[in-house]
Amino acid sequence: MYAIIETGNKQYKVKAGDTIKVEKLDLSAGDNHVFNNVLVINNNGNLIFGSPTIASATVSATVTAQNKAKKVIVYKFKAKKGYHKKKGHRQPYTELKIESINA
Repeated sequence: MYAIIETGNKQYKVKAGDTIKVEKLDLSAGDNHVFNNVLVINNNGNLIFGSPTIASATVSATVTAQNKAKKVIVYKFKAKKGYHKKKGHRQPYTELKIESINA
């Protein structure tokens, strides 16, 4: 059984026991979170599609960590002008462990 959920304007395919990284949520480690934006549920080959979401379906998850991703380097350069700029950015994310899918 798996579900496709939406969070942070992105879609994730999840099943019970999975660990996923999503855009930062205002939760602390150990907190529970319930996703109500469930788009698709596959229950042993029986597909249920929402329009756009399934009203009665939820996916519950537990926050395992709040971290930052690897640094992304932004480098700007203009040839023959002596122009160089280097910036770095680390995007925060929330790591979740999927507990159950409720159809």
